[in-house]
Amino acid sequence: MCLIAFALNAHPRYRFVLAANRDEFHARPTAAAAFHDDGDRVFGGRDLQAGGSWLLASRAGRIAAVTNVRTGLPEQAARSRGALVRDSLDGDADLATQWRESASAFGRYNLLCYADGQASYASNHPGFRAQTIEAGVHSLSNAALDTPWPKTLRLRQVLQHWVAGDNDDIEPLLRALADPSIAPDHELPDTGVGMALERRLSAAFIVGEQYGTRASSIVLVDDTGIRFVERSFGPNGSVLGTVDQRIILR
Repeated sequence: MCLIAFALNAHPRYRFVLAANRDEFHARPTAAAAFHDDGDRVFGGRDLQAGGSWLLASRAGRIAAVTNVRTGLPEQAARSRGALVRDSLDGDADLATQWRESASAFGRYNLLCYADGQASYASNHPGFRAQTIEAGVHSLSNAALDTPWPKTLRLRQVLQHWVAGDNDDIEPLLRALADPSIAPDHELPDTGVGMALERRLSAAFIVGEQYGTRASSIVLVDDTGIRFVERSFGPNGSVLGTVDQRIILR
């Protein structure tokens, strides 16, 4: 994922709400959200190039998602960030215990994990750290948790309004994820990629022939199950399809 807003224990019915966009090269082979081959235990999209995923949910009620950390510097790593998402569904709830020793094996990452009414965050840049997240509405992109980039602030504001409204209509969240607006130059961060790319990446929804937003996802967790919605996109923002799956907890 490259843009995430989430609400933890902030909605009258949903323990956890997540709205997120995955930005990626359109040529990278990907499978749309579905139950994985090991039965119906894990649901989400799959990276067919390196394995793993960017966002997964399990029937045990766990959610995991990952973003990279943008610095403008090249990176080489032995393991794909997608493995963090897959393995976090089965691992220890304490991300520090699970990932501290192997932090350097991955490229720069932010990892978000939800389980049993609690959420945790871990990152390996600039050094490994992990923390429990307080209840409320938070945002995450390609910098540290709750870094106030223009697109994270906009999406977080929409989610704050949505959770206060106590409704099931996810269209306002999908519209916010589909926002192609570019932030003003004076609000842009400096992540080392140059002003032209900073402008392009400042949009919640990135449109392009080679690179852009490939999936918008909404995840809602209540006492009995998880609703997982994924809208997939091709080059230039073309809509490829929508998956809307109810996952019963067990």
